[in-house]
Amino acid sequence: MSIDHVAIRNAIARALAVVGLAGVALIHFVDAPGTFADAPYKGWLYVGLIASCLAAAAALVRSNDRRAWFATLLFPLGAMVAFLVSRTVGLPQGADDIGNWAEPLGMASLFVEGLLVALSAAMLAEPRSEPSPRLVPQLAKGAAV
Repeated sequence: MSIDHVAIRNAIARALAVVGLAGVALIHFVDAPGTFADAPYKGWLYVGLIASCLAAAAALVRSNDRRAWFATLLFPLGAMVAFLVSRTVGLPQGADDIGNWAEPLGMASLFVEGLLVALSAAMLAEPRSEPSPRLVPQLAKGAAV
């Protein structure tokens, strides 16, 4: 694959991930008021997830950094695990969620999070196509000598 194709593919993947992360943040933002009312600790976990997703999206807007892709994999995966636990064994102050698999926001969230996990895993499985950000100053310094 030529460098132009790799750059285009990476830009498309980053754009999709940014939109997906914004989607996860939006879904949890919409669900947060009721969650704060039922179990404040879960509301604060939502705030943490929203902020984390937005930070990972901002990092992907700036660069194709593998650390941003790793965050894009972990944050949605954590949300998926929390959803599965809440629907099976339950979370504190959340026994009414056990067995509630058909909640529309939950299904939308699982869909977007699943796509983000798959996309991130695919991007992390790819060999590095650009130098590490730490090497760029060293390469520039070496070229100037």
